[in-house]
Amino acid sequence: VSTMNEKNSSEGEEEASGMRNETLGESGYLGEAKRRQVIRVAYVIAALDLTFLFMQMGVMPYLAKSLGLDSVGFGYLQTIFGVLQLVGGYIFGRFADKFGARAALILSCTSGSVFFLLMSLSTSIPFLFLSRLPGVFMHGIPGAQKVITDMTTPSQRAGALGRLGLCFGVGIIAGSALGGVLSTKLGIYVPTYVGLVGSLINTLIAVVWIPSQTKPKSDHLVTENSILFSIREILRLMKFPGVMEVFIVKVFAGLPIGLFMIMFSIISMDFFGLEAVESGYLMSYFGVLQMVVQGLVVGKLASHCTEMTLLRISVFVFAGVGLGMALMRTVWHYCIIAVPLVFAFSMLATITDSILTKAVPSSDTGAMLGICASVQPLTRTVGPTIGGVLYKQFGVSSFGYLQLMVNLGLFVYLLKSKIPLGEMKS
Repeated sequence: VSTMNEKNSSEGEEEASGMRNETLGESGYLGEAKRRQVIRVAYVIAALDLTFLFMQMGVMPYLAKSLGLDSVGFGYLQTIFGVLQLVGGYIFGRFADKFGARAALILSCTSGSVFFLLMSLSTSIPFLFLSRLPGVFMHGIPGAQKVITDMTTPSQRAGALGRLGLCFGVGIIAGSALGGVLSTKLGIYVPTYVGLVGSLINTLIAVVWIPSQTKPKSDHLVTENSILFSIREILRLMKFPGVMEVFIVKVFAGLPIGLFMIMFSIISMDFFGLEAVESGYLMSYFGVLQMVVQGLVVGKLASHCTEMTLLRISVFVFAGVGLGMALMRTVWHYCIIAVPLVFAFSMLATITDSILTKAVPSSDTGAMLGICASVQPLTRTVGPTIGGVLYKQFGVSSFGYLQLMVNLGLFVYLLKSKIPLGEMKS
């Protein structure tokens, strides 16, 4: 009887501990107020990081042109950056699992500082190409996602990750505006100086405000002796129930629109007939939509609908967006289509990230986020070639028809398949 009582008591304590973990998250030992504060700091770091990134993206074509780099060379420059981000995404995620979210954020911010320093010193084309190298570890958004993943319960995760879209909107609007104003008024290299100082400030914020451990230290022991890059580890993560299926949907659902966005600078000039200033206004419009959708819509829907329902909705809306893109003729048509486009894009990114991080052990969430973060660099790497062929041979409508066919196929697949969505415990 005594043994049975002890066993029941032990089981009761384990059940209560599990309930506390669900209530307080993986870092419940930090306290609710502290967790909220750390999450807000992660949002600030992400917003600043994106602002500096979009600031240099607006300046880079003019800097490259001033150094004598032609359009083909500029394409190589962008491809190199995409490849570095693609390779570095998974390595960064494993680094976050092994050394913690704060160390990963510090690495990202420090790499950003080196990136802007090299850009500010780029007075020749070889040096400009050299400045791309730190991009392999520049992953501010995955770093912030890792903090949020560690600090939230599974039921809170989708809403918290969705609010990162506000940071993305701020980055597009503030970064594009600052880059243009600073380079025009003060000189082409001034935005790089601002990015350098800002990245150093971001590093300081991460050091001071992000705790050294965002989840119990025991969760890091699983990867303590593992290497940072391993194909075997990637395949291991893909074998967890539902991971491969959801990841395939994540990659292919957004691929056609990703190709379109890569070609957008050319399409805006040739097809829509926009000037540089008007293209800037259009990007700001996208930034506002992103803030509204991810700040106000995604979180509320995530609290009322299942994640599989939201995944199906986003894919179906993407199919409708494809039809609209195939039929559009003016920039005003595109402004209307942009509303469901931003909704579907934001919902797909948030929900798939949430599902995939819950489907793997907590010791592997950083690696999973790194794999997810590699999807966009992969599109940027192969996109210029595929997108260029589509646009040249079949026109703008080809992107819409491709979007429609791919997402209708994925929608039927999601309706018929029984993807096992379970929460993986440590």
